[in-house]
Amino acid sequence: MRREPAGPGGGARSARLRFDGWIAGTGTASGTRLVLGHWPRSPFGPFSDVMVEHADGTRRLLAPTGEVAEFVAATYAFDRVDVRPVAVVRTDTRWTVTAGPLSWRFTTGPRSPLGRLLHAVPTTAATHPLWIRSADVPARLLGLRTYGVSRSGRRSFYGPRDLWPVTGGDVRWDGAGLGPPARVTPPVRFGPVSVPRRPALVRVTTLVEPAGDEDPAAVAARSRDRP
Repeated sequence: MRREPAGPGGGARSARLRFDGWIAGTGTASGTRLVLGHWPRSPFGPFSDVMVEHADGTRRLLAPTGEVAEFVAATYAFDRVDVRPVAVVRTDTRWTVTAGPLSWRFTTGPRSPLGRLLHAVPTTAATHPLWIRSADVPARLLGLRTYGVSRSGRRSFYGPRDLWPVTGGDVRWDGAGLGPPARVTPPVRFGPVSVPRRPALVRVTTLVEPAGDEDPAAVAARSRDRP
């Protein structure tokens, strides 16, 4: 398992869990909004999960295993949690996501100007908690957050490292089309996570710091111990 030191004075109880991968977010013409987390490197090994907020406000998590569902549901807020296989296939700029009733295909365009700026930041800086927290104020002007605290007290740091616009796609739920990609309006309400208003794919490193009353060793024990 990969664990980040919390820095001077942080102590062992503040060890941070590191997730490296991508977050994709889009709205749909029907009002449903979706957030994909695709994590080739994580404390749980490679996995993907999908957060869905339906037009009526119902928040739903689709997670591949019980232990992933337990961890994510303790960090974010949902009305319903489903353990379902989540498959992600990426071919160049085309992504295909299948998870239970969800079928989601999208394509990405060339790196955006903001993506070029993010790509230019050295990885060591872009993934450092101090840099991430300093970026939170300007990010909020764009409707984003780089730092947040969950209801359970876990602190999450989102270090964006690149960004591409989502230029097309198709979303189906139980076979019914939800319409083409649209702005993520209103913003999703899962807790300490946000995505750009315009549909986008973000390369990101996420650090999750267990709550003050949590033992990081116990959190680690519930995940697979992988290098």
